[in-house]
Amino acid sequence: MTDFIQLPRVRKPARAKKLLRNIPVPAMIGLVLVIIPALVAIFAPWIMPHDPTVIDPSKALIAPFADAAYPLGTDNLGRDMLSRLIEGSRISLLVGVLGVVLAGSIGLVAGLAAGYYGGIVDALIMRLVDALLAIPGILLILVILGVVKPGLGTLVIVLGLTNWVIYARQIRAEVLEIRERLFVEAAKNVGVSHTRILIRHITPNVMPTFIVLSTLSVATIIITESSLSFLGLGVQPPNVSWGLMLTTGRDYITNAWWLSTLPGLAITGTVLGILLLGDWLRDALDPRLAV
Repeated sequence: MTDFIQLPRVRKPARAKKLLRNIPVPAMIGLVLVIIPALVAIFAPWIMPHDPTVIDPSKALIAPFADAAYPLGTDNLGRDMLSRLIEGSRISLLVGVLGVVLAGSIGLVAGLAAGYYGGIVDALIMRLVDALLAIPGILLILVILGVVKPGLGTLVIVLGLTNWVIYARQIRAEVLEIRERLFVEAAKNVGVSHTRILIRHITPNVMPTFIVLSTLSVATIIITESSLSFLGLGVQPPNVSWGLMLTTGRDYITNAWWLSTLPGLAITGTVLGILLLGDWLRDALDPRLAV
């Protein structure tokens, strides 16, 4: 009998179809700004002109375009800036994506459980969410990283464990509304298990929100990683990230502007692209914005 309970398709608004056919200019710009660093990160080993970690004091602080071998100049230790920007894209995007995967996974499960089961489950999860939201996120991260040894893996875990609450609150709010719909009530009445209802009937209906949240969270985590690396609590040498490059350029900002400007532009461009893309995805996937 349960076979007759069909999962209703998530309604794609007419506006979404229109956007898919005619992507607006801001979304196109965002897509380009995201695709470029993503492709650079993927093909980094084949396009880096130099080893980003090799030190050559004789070539220190070469200005951009002053030497054909170093088109974007070198840093204070003679390392090629172009190669370090390319390598930094791998680390920064990796931290952003893995942090979102961890945070999104925890937040999705917590939000589904809290919204669907309610009662003591909802109370426990949401009180934990409220407690974490009461503490400034960056302060909590700084405290944790001040206790444990900083590193790439530690950074991903900390960022994931401190960003899942955003997902949990939003997903819970949607589940509270979805669980009252007739198709969910019908599934319960014919004996469909709670796990099956969550997986087949509720989760697909919250995925548009989850996708938009994940897209925007990548930008947030990239900025947070850059801030932590700038403070020396994020990515550690010899690894390279854009935030770590900003730290290097801080002491040379008056006589070697490119050391801080180039990674700053990389961060700004990537984050701007993600935000523009996320804004378009929100319009395309949210049925409430349909016209």
